Amino acid sequence: MARITFPVLVFLALAACVATYNTITMMNSSHRGHAVPGSLEEDGEGNVFAFDPLIKMPDDEKLQGPKRLFHVAVTANDSPYNRWQCRIMYYWYKKFRDAPESEMGGFTRILHSGMPDNLMEEIPTMVVDPLPPGEDRGYVVLNRPWAFVQWLRKANITEDYILMAEPDHLFIRPLPNLATEDMPAAYKFFYIVPSDNEKVLRKYYPKEKGPISNIDPIGNSPVIIKKSQLEKIAPTWSDVSIKMKDDPETDKAFGWVLEMYGYATASALHGIKHLLANDFMLQPPWDTDIGESRIIHYTYGCDYTMQGKLTYGKIGEWRFDKRAYSNGAPPKNLTLPPPGIPETVRKVVMMVNEATANIPGWKEGE
Repeated sequence: MARITFPVLVFLALAACVATYNTITMMNSSHRGHAVPGSLEEDGEGNVFAFDPLIKMPDDEKLQGPKRLFHVAVTANDSPYNRWQCRIMYYWYKKFRDAPESEMGGFTRILHSGMPDNLMEEIPTMVVDPLPPGEDRGYVVLNRPWAFVQWLRKANITEDYILMAEPDHLFIRPLPNLATEDMPAAYKFFYIVPSDNEKVLRKYYPKEKGPISNIDPIGNSPVIIKKSQLEKIAPTWSDVSIKMKDDPETDKAFGWVLEMYGYATASALHGIKHLLANDFMLQPPWDTDIGESRIIHYTYGCDYTMQGKLTYGKIGEWRFDKRAYSNGAPPKNLTLPPPGIPETVRKVVMMVNEATANIPGWKEGE
């Protein structure tokens, strides 16, 4: 038998190390790409860490088998501010609805003003009642969960899934159904941090229900969820949000995101966890690259110098801020941003311009 020389032994040892490293890397990549929230694994020192709950869009987006359609639902009031945003959102929904990769079904604007408005012929709409006078406590967003409760009871929704969206959402490409049979899909908001607010949240999610980590770092939108799950969550979401608003400590702690915590808490009370979809949505100016994301949320003001420097909190030489059009629609053909400004900001303005150029009867200030 031939003797194995020392260089050969070194080579074999190195080959084994490389093979082991590659195997571990592939396992870790698989966990990061297809993580299930709440899954646990031991590290080398016996500590426990959770898999990254973020999931990424599959590389191959061709749908296999029958489509799992979701109904797009957006809540709104009859203010000019909400109306022009809904018109632009609906334009882009129609643009991508029938694309091969899309699983968008029908669309409903849930109008919680209690009476029809002048968009009833343009956008599919169901009118529901607002909360009784004074019941919104000056926080108009409390009408959102109550609007969903009414819509789910009254509407004939043929799809098995629902996307809860908002007027300032722009679809930038076809959207597939990201939810599973058991788990809704949601967007992770960096400012929803249940672990930092455990003392307050325990008023609504007692210790016997489980760890505070059961409350996901999400709001109600965007969320793709089974209709049967939302029918359970919505009444609790409405009740919990009102209780939170009535409690001074909670109201002070959560401020304008109170209703988002209301949805996250209500979901946990029903034992429903969400997949956190990495490419669901982006928010300029903080998100600068479009990547594979599907929705742009233009909630933040975008203020820049003409050299492309962000001046957030200070009106810029160039700006786009939806709040500048609180009293009526923006004009057609908004000025595009100067060079050096992120592609996400440019994309918003270009999409607004395309919509306003093609929506019949668009008039500035209406």
